[in-house]
Amino acid sequence: MNECSGLRAALLSVVILLMAGGCRDVFCAEQPPNIVLILADDLGYGDVSCYNDHAAVKTPNIDRLARQGMLFTDAHSPATVCTPTRYSLMTGQMAFRVPNGGTVFTGVGGPSLIASDKLTLPEMLKERGYSTACVGKWHVGMTFYDADGKPVRDNGVDAIRRVDFTRRIDGGPVDHGFQSFFGTACCPTTDWLYAFIENDRVTVPPDGLVDKAALPKHPYANDCRPGLIAPNFPMEEVDLVFLERSRQFLEQHVQKSPEQPFFLFHSTQAVHLPSFAAAQFHGKSNAGPHGDFLLELDFVVGQLMETLEQLKVADNTIVVFTSDNGPEVTSVVHMRQDHHHDGARPWRGVKRDQWEGGHRIPLIVRWPGQVPADRRSEQLTSLTDIMATVAGVLDYKLPDTAAEDSFNMLPAWRDENHAPIRPYLLTQAFAGARTLAIRRGNWKFIDHPGSGGNRYDANPELKPFDLPDSAPTAPGQLYNLSVDPDERTNLYFENSEVTRELKTLLEQSKSTGRSK
Repeated sequence: MNECSGLRAALLSVVILLMAGGCRDVFCAEQPPNIVLILADDLGYGDVSCYNDHAAVKTPNIDRLARQGMLFTDAHSPATVCTPTRYSLMTGQMAFRVPNGGTVFTGVGGPSLIASDKLTLPEMLKERGYSTACVGKWHVGMTFYDADGKPVRDNGVDAIRRVDFTRRIDGGPVDHGFQSFFGTACCPTTDWLYAFIENDRVTVPPDGLVDKAALPKHPYANDCRPGLIAPNFPMEEVDLVFLERSRQFLEQHVQKSPEQPFFLFHSTQAVHLPSFAAAQFHGKSNAGPHGDFLLELDFVVGQLMETLEQLKVADNTIVVFTSDNGPEVTSVVHMRQDHHHDGARPWRGVKRDQWEGGHRIPLIVRWPGQVPADRRSEQLTSLTDIMATVAGVLDYKLPDTAAEDSFNMLPAWRDENHAPIRPYLLTQAFAGARTLAIRRGNWKFIDHPGSGGNRYDANPELKPFDLPDSAPTAPGQLYNLSVDPDERTNLYFENSEVTRELKTLLEQSKSTGRSK
C-alpha cells in the first residue's frame, strides 16, 4: 500500500467511525459527553452575583462556572412554580398540555404528571447508553399505596398515616428513565412527608410529627408544614445529604464504568423556603438566614465541580446550572428590607407571577471545547429546550410525539451571537392553562389580567409593590420589553394589532399541541 492509499484508508476509517456513532464531531466519536444538570429551587435572576452586581451574597463558584462557559440573560422557566416546570424540563412539553398540568404536589400527592409512554430526557439518554441518576427533589408526582393496595391521592398528615411504606412507590424517577434515585417526593423541608426515598421505596418511614419548636425561627422559616418525619431526616442538612449522594454516584460510576457516559440530575432544596442552611454556613453570608442558604447553594455547586475535576471528567462533561422559577415572596420582601438584596432584580414580579421576575431565571452552560468560555448570550430560551438540545448533542432524532415545545439550542450554545432560534416562547403562571403568556421578539402578551399568581392587593407583604395597570379594563396585557422591561405600560389597546397577532398565535399553539 502506498502512502496516499494509506491516508485514504485512514480517512475512510474515521468517516465510518463517525457515521456509526451518529456524531458530527470527532469529540463526540471518542465518547459522548457526560451531563450534570443542577436545578436550584426558587433561585431568582438577581440571587446570583454574576447576574446581579448588587447582590448581597457573592456566589463565587457559580460565577466561576459562568466564566468557564456561557451565561444566558433571556432564559425562562416554563412555569412560575415548581411541579409544572419540572414536568416540562423532563419532557420538553409545556405542562398545561397534560391533565392536571397546573398542579403543585405536596406530601404524598400524585399520580405522576408524566404518562408512562412519554419519552423523557433520562429515557432518551439511557437509550443512548448513559447511566442515569436523579438526586434530590422530584416533585412531578408519585403514587403511594395504603395497606389495601389503593392509591393515596390526598395530602396532609392523615394521608401519610394511611401509606403502607412497605409497598413500592409508582411513577417516580426510576419509572421515567432514571436508573437510580435518592431524594424526596416533593419539597424536602416543606411538604408533609419528611423522609428519603431510594429508588422506589421510603428508606426509613416517618415515625412522628416534626418538632417545629426545635427548628430555627426567623422570617424565612415559616414554610415547614407540620407533617410526619423520619428519624434519619436532617431538616437543616438535607442539601449536604443530597451533595454526598451525588458525589458518591460520580465517584462510583467513574471507578466502575469509566467508558460509559453518565447523566446526573442534581435537584436541590436550596433556596426554597424554609431557609434552613447547615450549621457550617450560619452567619457566614452577613445577609441573614436566606443569605446563608444562598451561600450553601454556591458551596454545593463548587463541590460538584471539584468532584468532576478530581475525577478528571470535567473537560468531557456538560454542566448546566439553572432554577425552576423566580424567587419566593417572603425571601424577596425580607431580603429587600433587611439586606438590600433583590432576588428578582431587575424584573417585576416573583414566584407565581407571569411578569418576568416569576420566570426569568439564571442559566449557565459549561462544556469545554464546545461552548466558548466567558460569554453572555441574549438568546431567548426555555428549560423545555434542554431536551431537544441534548438530542442535538447526541444526533438523536426525536419522535413527533416527544418534546413538543423544545428547540435545539446547540447552535446558540456554541455561538453567543447566533440568530434567534425560537419563533416564540410560552410560559404558564400559577393557575396553569388559565394563566398563559407568549413572547415573540420583544413583545410579550399575557392572556389574563393581573399577575396570574400572587394577590398584590390582598397580601400585606406585597401591597407596597402593587403597580397600577395602565389599561385597567383590558382582559390581558401587552408589553414591549425593549422599552419597558419593568412591564409598567400595558399596550393591550394601544397596539391592538400586535395583541391580536399574539393572541392568535397563542391559540394556535394551544390547538396544535406544540410550539415547534
